Amino acid sequence: SLHKKAFAYTVALTIANYHLFIHLFVGDSCCNPLSMGAIKKMVEEEVPGIYVLSLMIGKSVVQDTENSFFMDVNEQVSFVCDQLAQDPKLKGGYNAMGFSQGSQFLRGVVQRCPDPPMKNLISVGGQHQGVFGLPRCPGESSHICDWIRKMLNSGAYTDTVQKHLVQAQYWHDPLNDDLYKKHSLFLADINQERVVNETYKKNLMSLNKFVMVKFLQDTMVDPVDSEWFGFYKPGQAKELETLQESAIYTEDRLGLAEMDSAGKLVFLATDGDHLQFTREWFNDNLLPYLH
Repeated sequence: SLHKKAFAYTVALTIANYHLFIHLFVGDSCCNPLSMGAIKKMVEEEVPGIYVLSLMIGKSVVQDTENSFFMDVNEQVSFVCDQLAQDPKLKGGYNAMGFSQGSQFLRGVVQRCPDPPMKNLISVGGQHQGVFGLPRCPGESSHICDWIRKMLNSGAYTDTVQKHLVQAQYWHDPLNDDLYKKHSLFLADINQERVVNETYKKNLMSLNKFVMVKFLQDTMVDPVDSEWFGFYKPGQAKELETLQESAIYTEDRLGLAEMDSAGKLVFLATDGDHLQFTREWFNDNLLPYLH
C-alpha cells in the first residue's frame, strides 16, 4: 500500500483538456519519491501521455515542507489560485485531488477561485469540519509535533497561533464554538460559520462531483467523521453527527444539501489507516473521476 505523509504540495496533472491538481499533507514536499512522487508516477503509468505540472508552495523543497506547518492557509490558497490562473494549459478546467489537509485547502480554492474552473474535487482523508485532537502527528518523535500540540492546547484561537500555525486554522473546538467561529482564520470562513458568502456557495455547487474518502481505521484524524464532513454535535466532544444532521447541511449554507440531492456528493470508505490504500483501490475508486 501507499502510505503518504504529505501536505503543502501541489501537482497539476493534465488529462486531455483536464488537469488534476494535487495538494498533500503536513511535513512533506512536492518532490518526495516515497509520497507525492509515487502518486505522480502511478497516475502517469495509468494514464499514458499525461502531462504533469508540479508546483511548490515556496521557492524550494525546504520552504515547501516548512510551509505545510507555518504558512497562513489563506496565503497558500491565494498562491495556488495565482499559479492556476497563470497557466494557459488550465484554461479548460481541471480536476483536483487533495490528500489530508490539502483537501480542505483545495476546497478553499474552488470556493474562492472559479477561474479556471475546477471540475471534480477528490478529498482523500480531508478534514472538512476540522479536527479536535492531534493523536498521531506525522513524525511522532518530532519536536515540531510536540510544539504544535502545545500551541493548540494553550491558545489555538489567539491571533499569533492562528496566523502562524497551519493546523490551528482548521482546529475546531466544539467546547468553544463562539471562539472558533469568531477567530478561525480559514475553516470558519470556508464553512460559512460567520456569514453566508453566496459566491462560495455558487462556486462549490459548480463542481460536477465532490468525492470524499474516509479511512475507517484512521489513527491520525480526530474525529475521523470529519473526512465525510461530519463532526461532534455542538457543545460537547463525545457524540457525533453526520453531515446530513449538521446545521451546515440543514441550513444549506454551502449548497451541500442541494449537491447531495443532485448526486454530486460521493462518499467512499476504505479500511486503511490515514492515507493508506492500494493501487488497485485507487484505480477502481478514484481514477474514474480524473477523466
